[in-house]
Amino acid sequence: MTTLTELDLAARVLEWVRVLGGPGTQAEALVERHALALTRFANSYIHQNVADSTTTVRLRLHRDGRTARGTTTLTVADALRDLVERTVAASRLCPPDPGWPGLAPPSTVDEPGTVDDDIIAASPADRAARVRAFVDASAGLPTAGFCRTTYATVAFVNSAGQVAQGATTEVAMNGIARTASADGAARRAGPRLSDVDGAVLGARAAAKALAGTDPVELPPGRYEVVLEPTAVGDILFALALYGFNGKAVNERRSFVVPGQAQFDESITLVDDPTAPGQVGLPFDVDGAPKRPLTLIRAGISEAVPHDRRTAAVAGTASNGRAIAGGSTWGAVPTNLTLLPASATPPDEVAGPAADSSALELVSGVRRGLLVTDHWYTRVLDPRTLVLTGLTRNGLWLIENGEITRPVRNLRFTQSYPQALAPGAVLGVGSYAAPGVADWDSAFFAAPALHLAGWNFTGGASG
Repeated sequence: MTTLTELDLAARVLEWVRVLGGPGTQAEALVERHALALTRFANSYIHQNVADSTTTVRLRLHRDGRTARGTTTLTVADALRDLVERTVAASRLCPPDPGWPGLAPPSTVDEPGTVDDDIIAASPADRAARVRAFVDASAGLPTAGFCRTTYATVAFVNSAGQVAQGATTEVAMNGIARTASADGAARRAGPRLSDVDGAVLGARAAAKALAGTDPVELPPGRYEVVLEPTAVGDILFALALYGFNGKAVNERRSFVVPGQAQFDESITLVDDPTAPGQVGLPFDVDGAPKRPLTLIRAGISEAVPHDRRTAAVAGTASNGRAIAGGSTWGAVPTNLTLLPASATPPDEVAGPAADSSALELVSGVRRGLLVTDHWYTRVLDPRTLVLTGLTRNGLWLIENGEITRPVRNLRFTQSYPQALAPGAVLGVGSYAAPGVADWDSAFFAAPALHLAGWNFTGGASG
């Protein structure tokens, strides 16, 4: 029995659309095979190893002025026909869609995506070896976390003649080490299996946990901060989801004003799935090519991400930032890199700092805080992008350029754009560490940042 490729499946869906929907129906099919393998550990022992491989077929069609969507994970011929029948029937019940922007025209997709054969071939033993290295390096502390590998192959076809194919791989590891009064965390993600070193992450998590033992209370207030890459990643994706988002800009819910110097001149932010350390496809769910896009250039807001629908409203062209669920969330950049980004990883260091790049920023702080993670962040005002959240997995007082003592977690309430405003960024780390967003479908490479002020408004309890 011959296994149909993703492209074969997408083409068959469109054949059924022509038969069941009629020649005037505009349609697009996106087929993704997603293989995920996950190894979890707790109390320093592996307790779960699971693997899943799913093929998902998504259909969107526009017929008689109405747009409908359908999805299936069944790929036999009858299931594909049923998908088309259901979606055509649904289109008769959908409201008119006057904002339909049409299908993506034929265009060239320049890159196939980043694929690592070692990830494709990775076994449970390969993931277990990384867990073992994490545990062995954790100074005997209890540990927990996961190591996962994913491999996705995707094909897109529409009735306007656009065809795109791509594939991508990802490895991610996230773990903690724990003392009686503190947790230390370390994580890393990337497109190649060699990007994750369990020993380095285990040693880092243990160093943070040991350095965080018996924390002291600090009063709320505005503190100078060094944010490690994991905390900076939280800022970047808030900027992406609520600020540099074509739907939010169109609806005037975003603070972004292209051409204005809204950030410190040290800030340059790009969205590029082909950048080193990034995981992603070179086209979006509309089938449009996803080429590098500069969102902020030397502090000046520049580009606004658009899919076909938000671009039509704005009177411009799509730049390939459509995502699944975009009718709700908008057009969102998902491969963010904060520049400059050295290709050379920094040295590991003793103590709680993530690495030598972060420690160099610490040396320039007279009195402030070193922040490992942001946690449970929620938007209070999307227009000014004020968020509230907690610190997590390590917070330390910095005095005269030295890390002096651990601090209990604090709640913050802060406008993210204001924290990065002109004159507010005192230093940018030399290395952008790759990582994955909490919502797992977006990736970043971020350096540590030294910021002039961050508003802490209470303890972790309120």
